[in-house]
Amino acid sequence: MKSLLFLLLALVLFAGCSKQTGPEAVIGANLPPAKVRTATVGAEIIASLTEVTGTVRPVQRAQLAAKLMGAIEEMPVTLGQPVHAGDLLVKISAGEITARLAQAQAQLNVVRRDLERERDLLPKGASTADMVRGLEDRFTMAQAMVREAEVMLGYAEIRAPFDGVVARRSAHPGDMAAPGMVLLEVEGTADFQVEVAVPDSLAAGLVRNAALSVELPATGLKFTGAVAELSSAADTQSRSVLAKISVPAGTVVHSGEFARVLLPGAPVPSLLVPASALSPLGQMERVFVAGTGQRAVLRLVKSGVVRGDRVEILAGLDAGEQVVVNPPAGLREGQLLEIQP
Repeated sequence: MKSLLFLLLALVLFAGCSKQTGPEAVIGANLPPAKVRTATVGAEIIASLTEVTGTVRPVQRAQLAAKLMGAIEEMPVTLGQPVHAGDLLVKISAGEITARLAQAQAQLNVVRRDLERERDLLPKGASTADMVRGLEDRFTMAQAMVREAEVMLGYAEIRAPFDGVVARRSAHPGDMAAPGMVLLEVEGTADFQVEVAVPDSLAAGLVRNAALSVELPATGLKFTGAVAELSSAADTQSRSVLAKISVPAGTVVHSGEFARVLLPGAPVPSLLVPASALSPLGQMERVFVAGTGQRAVLRLVKSGVVRGDRVEILAGLDAGEQVVVNPPAGLREGQLLEIQP
């Protein structure tokens, strides 16, 4: 309904502007000639562009979960804090595992002494080869139990896997950790990508390393990124394919930022004018056209995708018309134009 109302309003204003019979046209006709430059509305066959939304994500990110049950003793990091690879992030109480390790080491020491004694007695005929082999097997088993306990005790400390920042923190000292429970999320700060869900109808024309235009509305930042990763399977729920677009090095972005990505589609005829020919008129856009007798004619237009220094025009102009580039602030409809080369 809003689109229909906009179209009707544009048609009414366009009809009124084209006739040059309104007060604005009368005022413009009495003004001195305005010196302007013009450009021709160009008709070209170019690939249509479809806008899809995405999210900025770091290339390196990890969810750190507990591997054992126990109370959290220490968590010496805060949300947003920079960390380095190997820094202690979480320490979980592991008294039971510590006791198990001490027991395994004691058993290992006992078996080691027995094995050494029997090996000394074997050449003297006071022991047997079977006794020595049995003790060797027990010694190997005791070593494995010690290594197992040491590995389990190592799970009590969670350390940063790489340099980055603490992006999320879902636990606090005193909380009970359980196996598989996510405690922290760490994200890298060096490389970023824009993750987008590409409709399967457009995914067939997308290839790796293809250059795509990306815009971050929050900051107004625009850049061109290459497709770094492209899934070979479509999601059955959304009927889309996941694509990851590299953010150029040195570009200042933040994890989680909203992004818009332009995807190329089938070639379609399009009308293009210099972006400098458009000027705002409330919530609409307008251009001045050099009409009959080289007089300015006001047109309300609907713009589309920006392509470099030109803008696609969806409605309001015809191919071959002459539009005023950088129209003067005081230009009025009906005013005589003195076109400069």
